[in-house]
Amino acid sequence: MKRTVAIVCAGILSWSLLAIDGQAADSSPSESQRIERLEEAVRLLQQQNEELRHEIGSLKKRAVPPAPALATAAATAESKAVVKTTEPEKEPVFVIPAGPELKLTLGGFIQVNSETGDVSAFEGRFPGGPNEIDDRFRLRRGRINLTGEFAEQFDFKIEGGFSQGDGLSSGRVGFSATDIFVNWHHFPEANIKVGQYKAPFGLEQLTSDTKLFTIERSLATGAITPERQIGVQIWGKPLTNLWPKEKELVTYYAGIFNGNGRNTSINDNNNFMYVGRLELLPFKGKLMGQDSSLKLGADVLNSRDDAGTNISQPLNLKVNPDGSLTPFTLPSPDERTAWSVDGWLNVGPFDLIGEYLSEDVDARTVGGVVPAFADFNPSGWYVQGSYFFLPKKLQGAVKWESFNPGQVNNDDIHSITAGLNYYIHGDSIKLMADYIHTWSDFRSAHPEFGDDQFDEVILRFQLLY
Repeated sequence: MKRTVAIVCAGILSWSLLAIDGQAADSSPSESQRIERLEEAVRLLQQQNEELRHEIGSLKKRAVPPAPALATAAATAESKAVVKTTEPEKEPVFVIPAGPELKLTLGGFIQVNSETGDVSAFEGRFPGGPNEIDDRFRLRRGRINLTGEFAEQFDFKIEGGFSQGDGLSSGRVGFSATDIFVNWHHFPEANIKVGQYKAPFGLEQLTSDTKLFTIERSLATGAITPERQIGVQIWGKPLTNLWPKEKELVTYYAGIFNGNGRNTSINDNNNFMYVGRLELLPFKGKLMGQDSSLKLGADVLNSRDDAGTNISQPLNLKVNPDGSLTPFTLPSPDERTAWSVDGWLNVGPFDLIGEYLSEDVDARTVGGVVPAFADFNPSGWYVQGSYFFLPKKLQGAVKWESFNPGQVNNDDIHSITAGLNYYIHGDSIKLMADYIHTWSDFRSAHPEFGDDQFDEVILRFQLLY
């Protein structure tokens, strides 16, 4: 290729010299002048040709013959020469959906915690108790999900995570399903959703794990709300077409679920859990020159459960003799009725959130068998305020919470959380740090069981992908 280019260049040079000579001839120079110019042109061409031959010879000496396609590092044992091969460029990999999806999105997130001090004391896991936890690094959540939308106005989500036990050991982490559902959204006033997902109960519970302003949810939320269940619900915004400008004013949810938790293929009995939620957005606009909104919500739940059902997923509810808490697995059938109210005020960089939850757990007599536990009424609340000291970057949060398991006198547990959140790239890359101070009324009234005040520090790194 280089040789061809050189020859072409030489030809162009020759043509240029001849043209110059022709132009000179038009000016009628003497015959001897024209001959001198031609001789000079020939001399220059001979010199350039010699230089090109020398360069081509040098290139041939340096040329390496192409290596065989399957050459290895041991081309010759004596010289131990390494022969490098250039692999052909790989074609990009395409994933083609089998169905008529309009959109497919692959994503997920990772949350890693460092927990030191009286770990999870705010959940009723007191030092020296039956479920004490030592200092640890913790893979809090590691999830991967696939979401999509069909042409027939269906959307779906399939998600799994590594935060649940693997079923082999209470201390091991395995992969299990979190959300698996299909939602038909043809009518915005009446979506129909089937599968496994969070039952519509509790503002803090329904807030995404990646968008919380404190690292962990309150004890009352974890002990009373039903979390993920398998079932069907109808939900929507009834004013979407009647009053388009105020379509966000009202949102409702009504669902029927098995009521015995996620990833369970059977129902505990022939009864179901009924859950409903109503949300109002009475104000959205400007307040003191800032984008602001006020959101209100209320929930209700009813379920009849058989013996062996854990009614405190994912946190703890049963009061132990030392005042600590463990999961409440029913020793006999019950009927539960729960309700809650919540509010969320946002004014620019400031958020104020509050929620109150209450539940009645009543023992049932089935087949003439006397219940194995007494009725009780757990309840709790939290108030949380947060403020961005640096817009969309540095946020401070304070949460005050209280939970009454309602099983023995003075079994209340209270906590104050003070936290800082640094948003490196919004919620996609976020650092969080919380200090939690917890005290137990039961331990205070019964000092023989040990300390009644506890402190914990939790750090978290979060990455969305």
